Amino acid sequence: MRLFSVLAALIALFGGYTWLVLNWSYSSGERAGYVQKFSSKGWICKTWEGELAMVTMPGTLTEKFEFSVRDPEVAKKLNESMGKRVSLHYEQHIGVPTSCFGETQYFVDDVRVVDVPDAERSLMPMTAPAAVPAE
Repeated sequence: MRLFSVLAALIALFGGYTWLVLNWSYSSGERAGYVQKFSSKGWICKTWEGELAMVTMPGTLTEKFEFSVRDPEVAKKLNESMGKRVSLHYEQHIGVPTSCFGETQYFVDDVRVVDVPDAERSLMPMTAPAAVPAE
């Protein structure tokens, strides 16, 4: 009976700790860029994992921001905005005990498509116009 009580207390402590680290954020913020990778991963616990390419200036090296998504609606919005410049709102949760909640510390909870400024658009490489078929 004593072993059962100790085991129940350990499970309750683990559950309380998990609840605390998932509901209390260490930091929050926004990152903007282009989502270059986003997929559902995992053998048992499926999580949405992504990578945001952040470009500070055209021609510079890209910084990568790896993130996780727990909300299926946010994952749907991210999938719909692939290829567009987006702003991701995230919360950082340190000490999450398993990867069943996400593989990173950064959990995205909102996605917003951002218009590319004209100055930035003028520096983007132009694509060649489609060939017009001869009649």
